[in-house]
Amino acid sequence: MNYKYFPHTEEEIQQMLDKIGVKNLEDLFAEIPEELRYRDKWDIPEAKSEMEIRSFFNALGNKNKQLTCFAGAGVYDHYTPSIVPNIIGRSEFLTSYTPYQAEISQGTLHYIFEFQSMMAELTGMDISNASMYDGSTATAEAMLMAFNASHKADTVAYSETLDPKIISVLKTYAHFHGVNLTAIKADNGMTSVQDLNEQLATGKVAGVIVQQPNYYGIVEDFTGFADACHKSKALFIINSVASDLSLLKTPKEWGADVAVGDVQSLGMPMAFGGPYAGYMCCTEKQMRKLPGRIVGETKDSRGQRAFVLTLQAREQHIRRQKATSNICSNQSLMALFVTIYLSVMGKEGVKEVAQTSYDGAHYLCEELLKTGKAQLVYERPFFNEFLIRIDHRDDFFDKAVAAGILPGVKVGEDQLLIAVTEKRSKEEVDALVALL
Repeated sequence: MNYKYFPHTEEEIQQMLDKIGVKNLEDLFAEIPEELRYRDKWDIPEAKSEMEIRSFFNALGNKNKQLTCFAGAGVYDHYTPSIVPNIIGRSEFLTSYTPYQAEISQGTLHYIFEFQSMMAELTGMDISNASMYDGSTATAEAMLMAFNASHKADTVAYSETLDPKIISVLKTYAHFHGVNLTAIKADNGMTSVQDLNEQLATGKVAGVIVQQPNYYGIVEDFTGFADACHKSKALFIINSVASDLSLLKTPKEWGADVAVGDVQSLGMPMAFGGPYAGYMCCTEKQMRKLPGRIVGETKDSRGQRAFVLTLQAREQHIRRQKATSNICSNQSLMALFVTIYLSVMGKEGVKEVAQTSYDGAHYLCEELLKTGKAQLVYERPFFNEFLIRIDHRDDFFDKAVAAGILPGVKVGEDQLLIAVTEKRSKEEVDALVALL
């Protein structure tokens, strides 16, 4: 039987069957037991016209409830300037994948180079690669970077104040690469300095991973962390929310060897969980161990500015078993998204977004505490996200959703992690408080 969209003719199918010594397609699947084979007619809906299909999916989409979002925990409801989706929607950007033939991918290489330059400036680090899949895998790659850089130490320690989703990815990577992963205890919502020093004193730690701001929104003080790590010959790795770095102390200022995180906060829509992109920056000393691609600038034979893929470990293409990482691709379209966003917003615009988010979060926190029905879980400095304890939390959560508000992310039995961005108006904040 010929099917309209199948590429093979009956003759071609028969040639393939003859080649493998099978008479017909039925014989090809003869080893599948009869009781496992489906013989009835498939319950496939009747064909629909284009208008009917559009109507069907519109009705399906209208079932989604659009809520005013106060949820964060790594993904934030920031504003996307209209110019960004318009530019990345152009066919030359939307259809490009990755620069396999660098010499004819100058446009792609150019914007990746600009992305690297912006991320290096935002983090204060010397070198940036050409983006990663997301912040979690970027953190896992940094873990492997520390593990591979050490000749004797086989342990990477992470703070318990890391996002649980990131920790899950770390554990997955560690399991399959033989990394001994240990947790640094949390002390009142922050990384325990005592536990950190005790683990470093063993001499078995190759790297230390912390988060800024941490999962609870707290801005931690990492004074002395880098010195302690370097004294024990361990790499110091900081995962940060990208947009917050416009106001906070940079990973470079904290003495980090590697800076990682997600760039979703730079105007990227939440989009039901992706696609996003991760950033990964390091010091010049570590750049040859950096996984993925790095785009460099040079001059061609005519003296004109040109862009090239540089410092790639050749094992990633040839001797893959000796590669430092299997990450060779990148989220190039998302890197372009961030590049345009940062170009449009400028330094002052990005700072204003962060400041507005900070101010909104502190106003909301104060108003919630005034009701007497909410308490801060940790009396620590926070940025645009904070953890509160609410009596009858689930009832309040359901009440807010019914009122068209997603009030935060549930933590534990009675806690709520609430985030505020520049998109949240005073009226929306007051409406959330009124529900208490």
